[in-house]
Amino acid sequence: MRRALPGALSPVLFFAAAMAAPFVLSNQYYVSVMTLCAINALIVLGLNLLLGFAGQISLGHAAFFGIGAYASAILTTTYAWPIWAGMLAGVCLAAAVAWLIGVPALKLHGHYLAMATLGFGVIVQIALNETTWLTGGPSGFVGVPRLTLFGYTFASDRSYYFLCAGTLALAVALSRNLIASRTGRALRAIHTSEGAATAMGVHTSRYKLFVFILSAVYAAVAGVLYAHYLGFVAPASFGFHFSVQLITMVVLGGMASIWGAVAGAAFLTSLPEFLRALENIDILVYGLVLVLCMIYLPGGLAGGAAKLAKILSNRIAGHAGRA
Repeated sequence: MRRALPGALSPVLFFAAAMAAPFVLSNQYYVSVMTLCAINALIVLGLNLLLGFAGQISLGHAAFFGIGAYASAILTTTYAWPIWAGMLAGVCLAAAVAWLIGVPALKLHGHYLAMATLGFGVIVQIALNETTWLTGGPSGFVGVPRLTLFGYTFASDRSYYFLCAGTLALAVALSRNLIASRTGRALRAIHTSEGAATAMGVHTSRYKLFVFILSAVYAAVAGVLYAHYLGFVAPASFGFHFSVQLITMVVLGGMASIWGAVAGAAFLTSLPEFLRALENIDILVYGLVLVLCMIYLPGGLAGGAAKLAKILSNRIAGHAGRA
């Protein structure tokens, strides 16, 4: 029971720390960066459920992010839908597309699955670029209204950050409960050996489709929050390069780690912002940091933190024993 307590409290502590962050870093620029960190972390959290726990790779997750963003933006701006209805429609559309894509694509494995999802992502980006009458084309879609829920408008950056951080904390809690459930055990079994999982009676195709749709829903929710935060969306934000960046966040944070997903997204989202002061060499330093992290932290940030905690625990225990 004592060992379970910290794990049960960690989402609460995370939520408390996230809520306190804007008061510690009161600069509006930092609050804006933290908001983007929370939005990206929500996508990476869903992708980690798919890749880290179920072992199914996706190189097109930016497409679900874009579908949620564009659907909500178009419905609330062009067709004057209530914002809550546009948001819900965007998430439902992404889930429906994930089902349509997932049923045939998830029969593939490894590189073939990666190529199928890559193709899907490219198709979505081309569609967003070419349907200028609907999406605004390469120039983007402007005039997206600020998010309003239950009569309250999230007008300030701080209030919007609280919304995004609260949504992320809820997603973290839901993901932890999912992983600890029978479904989570089935996903880990599929990752370890799909053939063995099938032999043990696990309905692998159903679980893979479920986690694929769930990860798409996470991305769509993030897309909705992104669109109504910036007030502008463009196809370039939802392309192949962003999908690769999402995969990098998962790997750098730590595969099959809920907190690793959050840490990886926060680190890679905020790092370029803090490297802007280096001007022309910022991209070189960014690449060097990634290389060093992958060399010295093969288990990701989460694995590195676990090793550090173990070392400190052993040293404290050693000092206590000598005393």
